Amino acid sequence: MTKQKVEREVEAVTPEEEVIFTSLRAKGWEEFIGQKGVKESLQIAITAAKKRQEAVEHVLLYGPPGLGKTTLSHLIAKEMGSNIRVTSGPAIERAGDLAAILTNLEKGDILFIDEIHRLNKVVEETLYPAMEDYALDVVLGKGPSARTLRLDLPQFTIIGATTRAGLLSAPLRDRFGVVHRLSFYEPLDLEHIIVNAAKKLIIQIDKESLHELAKRARGTPRIALKLLKRSRDFAQVKGGGHITKELVDESLRLLEVDSVGLDSGDRRLLLSIIEKHGGGPVGIETIASIITEDVGTIEEVVEPYLLQLGFIKRTPRGRVVTKAAYEHLKILFPHETKNQQKLI
Repeated sequence: MTKQKVEREVEAVTPEEEVIFTSLRAKGWEEFIGQKGVKESLQIAITAAKKRQEAVEHVLLYGPPGLGKTTLSHLIAKEMGSNIRVTSGPAIERAGDLAAILTNLEKGDILFIDEIHRLNKVVEETLYPAMEDYALDVVLGKGPSARTLRLDLPQFTIIGATTRAGLLSAPLRDRFGVVHRLSFYEPLDLEHIIVNAAKKLIIQIDKESLHELAKRARGTPRIALKLLKRSRDFAQVKGGGHITKELVDESLRLLEVDSVGLDSGDRRLLLSIIEKHGGGPVGIETIASIITEDVGTIEEVVEPYLLQLGFIKRTPRGRVVTKAAYEHLKILFPHETKNQQKLI
């Protein structure tokens, strides 16, 4: 992983920040703000499973980083009264690693696999019978004398989380009974999340500051909490501990976060397309080379919010910067050619 990718990856947090995010994580459904449809659907699935005294169906949660996939998995485990084991796709390197995890699960346990799209093919195929039949096929020996031993597993639930659902194979995706996409949050929901976090952190924050943080949080609770923490640090040093709009503006200016939540990386991407390719269209690989960024990071972390704002468009010929982005960056929008009009 490159240095730039580490800096841009919103999931990559310091140990101190991880403690903060964990402590601020919703402890119950009433504390979980937003994602109303997803929440209601999961609650129905959980209630039905409890009435049947079965494990809840396998769940797939997908969407941009920081929207609450991990939090929801913990809430499901708490509601089911189950233990939860947490791992990730890259951490399960061999089928034996998966077998060791599965054979240690008890009835009703939940296995949360983050970045499930990064499971290798052999591990994924080992997972199929485990998800479908609660069985694990173990191959004994090699060559013509090899035989398969099937081990029965207790009923358990796999919760998969991914930022790139399109990279999941169809057989794996089809084995999840409950599939939900998490969407960006509305500013009002983010304000509620910030208020709850401020209470837990014992921070005073006024309404203007609250509105400003929510507006610049890119529709993402994790970023909202990160900005709140940075503003708290700034307020403790320069403002006597009380967060005001002036202190928020100053702290976010130092972080290079602008009025709609774009940071220096977002602006670098937009400007690279505008200045070097006349606003596009330009391929994602070319963009990655220009800004020395990883393609996966651009697609998973940077682009979703720019697309949400309508600042870029994906076309068959590549990415195109829209007129709205030019106006936000205060750059004169060029006269459109017939080709650009068709694309934009």
